Amino acid sequence: MGIVDPSDLLRHSLLRLSKATAVRDLIERAPMSRAVVRRFIPGAREADVVRAATELHSVGKLVTIDYLGEDTVYLEQAQHTRDAYLGLLRALSQQGLTREARAEVSLKLTALGMLLTDGHQIALDYARTICQAAANAGTTVTVDMEDHTTTDAILTIVKELRQDFPSTGAVLQAYLRRTEADCADFADAGSRVRLCKGAYAEPESVAFQDGDAVDKSYVRCLKVLMKGAGYPMVASHDPRIIEIAAALAGRQGREPKSFEYQMLYGIRPDEQQRIADRGDQMRVYVPFGDEWYGYLMRRMAERPANVGFFLRGLATRG
Repeated sequence: MGIVDPSDLLRHSLLRLSKATAVRDLIERAPMSRAVVRRFIPGAREADVVRAATELHSVGKLVTIDYLGEDTVYLEQAQHTRDAYLGLLRALSQQGLTREARAEVSLKLTALGMLLTDGHQIALDYARTICQAAANAGTTVTVDMEDHTTTDAILTIVKELRQDFPSTGAVLQAYLRRTEADCADFADAGSRVRLCKGAYAEPESVAFQDGDAVDKSYVRCLKVLMKGAGYPMVASHDPRIIEIAAALAGRQGREPKSFEYQMLYGIRPDEQQRIADRGDQMRVYVPFGDEWYGYLMRRMAERPANVGFFLRGLATRG
């Protein structure tokens, strides 16, 4: 029997907690939880995220904005999410943030009703409406990936969206065993692909469980994307991955405008600024809204050092 890496054990525990209703209720009721969460989420309102996007743009960073929520079970919720994105795109456009896709949006198809009866058509229709609004504003959309049971459905909808909106971005998760093949499928000209490690609790049959194996898969996938004719989006906070990405881009003769780095709002901001200042494209993933619990737990799982920050905040401010 191999030795269990404590960080892998913590990661899997946190991913399980992301679905634990009782723990969610406890954390959401803690008086200072929201204050601490502000490191990772600028606020619940549209105005909060527009202000954050403006600040990031002022220091040379790009943004992608996610209205938090997923696994929608009511049509009214899906309609509300659609309308929230339409309002957000109007606000970003009014501030001049959508020109040349300086600010784009990221959306989850389960938040747009993909799990409802006739969910494929509902999510596709709502996503098309958002893509059209984004195109009218001069920007684009990236469709987030979710747990492995939705992967085929999400990629099918992305391909359908690209028929009318070819710049629609896809997200692929390196911890899934299938992803290297998916990268090859999506590495064609004009294709925008965000490669991340993955942030859901998945069975061993479909996903690598060991952190080193995930890292190796990420590099294999990144090699495919960098060799391809598409536009890779390197979503990682790992210094080794960032160095490897730069080396691979150099080896393929890629110009700085032909790919980008992506990091989460509130995580490694100094490194984000360093990348932007050296002339590379640095896009920050900025979430907003009230449905922050699941997002927060996955951020803890991705980088266990964040757990200490969160607990210290609760202890010293609560």
